[in-house]
Amino acid sequence: MKQTLWTKNYTLLIIATLFGSIGGIAGGFALSFLVFDETGSTLASALILAIQIIPGFVVPLIAAPIMDRLPRKPFLVFGDAINGVLYTLGGLYLLKYPFTYIGYLAFSLVLNTLGSFDSLAYNSIYPKLIPEGYEQKGYTVSAMLYPVLQVIMMPLAAVLLDAVGVGWILIIQGSLSVLAAVTESFIHIKEEKRLSEKFSFKMWLSDIRQALIYLKNERGIRSIYSYMAVTNGAAQGYSPLMVAFFRTAPGFTAAMYSLFSVAEFAGRTIGGLVHYKVEIPPKKRFSFAFLVYQIYETMDMCLLWLPYPFMLANRIICGFLGINSAALRQTAVQKYIPEELRARLNAFQDIMILGSSAVLTLIIGALGEIMDLRLCVTLCAFLTLISCWLTVWKNRKDVHRVYEKDADDLT
Repeated sequence: MKQTLWTKNYTLLIIATLFGSIGGIAGGFALSFLVFDETGSTLASALILAIQIIPGFVVPLIAAPIMDRLPRKPFLVFGDAINGVLYTLGGLYLLKYPFTYIGYLAFSLVLNTLGSFDSLAYNSIYPKLIPEGYEQKGYTVSAMLYPVLQVIMMPLAAVLLDAVGVGWILIIQGSLSVLAAVTESFIHIKEEKRLSEKFSFKMWLSDIRQALIYLKNERGIRSIYSYMAVTNGAAQGYSPLMVAFFRTAPGFTAAMYSLFSVAEFAGRTIGGLVHYKVEIPPKKRFSFAFLVYQIYETMDMCLLWLPYPFMLANRIICGFLGINSAALRQTAVQKYIPEELRARLNAFQDIMILGSSAVLTLIIGALGEIMDLRLCVTLCAFLTLISCWLTVWKNRKDVHRVYEKDADDLT
């Protein structure tokens, strides 16, 4: 039988991802505008995003060592199922009672605590469901899913927001999360249980120390993680500013903001199809990725200064380049790091990204209160560009080694 990427397990995981992402996009869009409409403050919106990040520090640190020793599928299935129930309850609440800012802060903490388990399990199990030799194609598909769904769901979410309200959107999101859990339950995967004795604090501490020692010795992985933390944190911080800009700037609307997803979808779709068919040689992967990082940050610097049609073109270019660099990075990193450390190392990456997001979201949100929104985004994107040079370029020899592992394996 001819080998293919689309095995039963991989197909089931992608279908489950579709269900979860559809609901997440619609719910996230509706909630972001609900918070700003209720508070009228970019700082209040930023605080919501920042406090949601808190579980990302605690949960991965506690759960990752356990997850590296136990099967990861149950974490994935039960995480989606419980999220589905909670989103449904949240939607029912909003249908009967008014929005409360403090209540939503607490609700966000609970949801993101459970979401951290789910995300960690997903990132750890995903590489195991990709057939050997199909890593680049597999990560290209995963990188394309979200933007493809955004182009469908963001405009639809904008319509649903006015037509049925946030409550019903959350109920739909909850139902789709439950469907995702049901789909994931049919995945059959053999996972080793690496827990020969009762789990203890001493064992947990030893596991954490082992992962930290690995990161200390692997400057290439550490540099990639550091830059990803800064650039993702900055992107998270831009979100409340984008909402405020399109809500307050003359001639702009929420619907126009939702069309950003259409533009990125176009770029990511074309880029994903190219990347799916054309494999970039290992020796050229670092150069390509670093070039993309420079272009991407430059595009963010000038985004809000452009006429609207050029804003859309800006997002198309970023979508095309971004999906290619993301798939290359994920493939390189996940193949490079040891499987027995994967959950812990993915957890540390999540913690770094979330920590950066918490800090930068608050800083950028506060700057948005006192600075011109366009100037604020430009300044932050420039500083992000500098961070790329201070991490990825400064340690380029070590980063090269991560990206060129395939070439080393062939020699």
